[in-house]
Amino acid sequence: MKFIILTLFPESFDYLKSYGVIGKAIQNNLIELEVVNIRDYTKNKHKKVDDEIYGGGAGMLMTCQPIYDCLEDVNKNQSKVVFMSPQGKILNQQKCIELSKEKEIVILCGHYEGVDSRIINHYCDEEISIGDYVMTGGELGAMVLIDCVSRMINDVLGNDESYKTDSHYNLLLQEDSYTRPRVFNGYEVPEVLLSGNHEKIEQWREKSRLNNTKLKREDIYQKYLKEKNQGGS
Repeated sequence: MKFIILTLFPESFDYLKSYGVIGKAIQNNLIELEVVNIRDYTKNKHKKVDDEIYGGGAGMLMTCQPIYDCLEDVNKNQSKVVFMSPQGKILNQQKCIELSKEKEIVILCGHYEGVDSRIINHYCDEEISIGDYVMTGGELGAMVLIDCVSRMINDVLGNDESYKTDSHYNLLLQEDSYTRPRVFNGYEVPEVLLSGNHEKIEQWREKSRLNNTKLKREDIYQKYLKEKNQGGS
């Protein structure tokens, strides 16, 4: 999997290259990160990449020319182009699984008041948001997307099956988990987890997943019940 990030702040992504699991995945050539500075493509002699908004409005808008030329140069494989945007669909686990099947993803990071809509409407395949709020740029959102998608790629986590127990992978939240000591400040590890009875442990985990989802995310719990009832009808 290759990620090509188009940004005005390429140094922002230095963190990922040395960060835990993702850094190791890059070092082991399981994923590739190419960071491209949009400013290198501007034809403005002052390296300007933004301008005033037609019709008036606060702030400045990133202009078409440098972004278009950048896309034309880097997207040789006609790969999926994603724009990080608060107007996009919310990134979730299913979207991460879907994106992990791509061979290459180009991620456009906006800044200032955003990007000229002609770029978004005609040269981007999809807008993705990491939440219903607005940040100062798309770089942090791009890092979140790269991290979440990379975990779905073979060998990145070492154990290819481990992500399948994560919250949201199969809709429900993850079950409660415990490690040593058996008793901490009077709170004990559930006895069933020490029993060695794998069938009973799995039954406990399934119940814990349901309880956690119901208590913490009622919306997901109701969706789960709806899908379960439809499957049984």
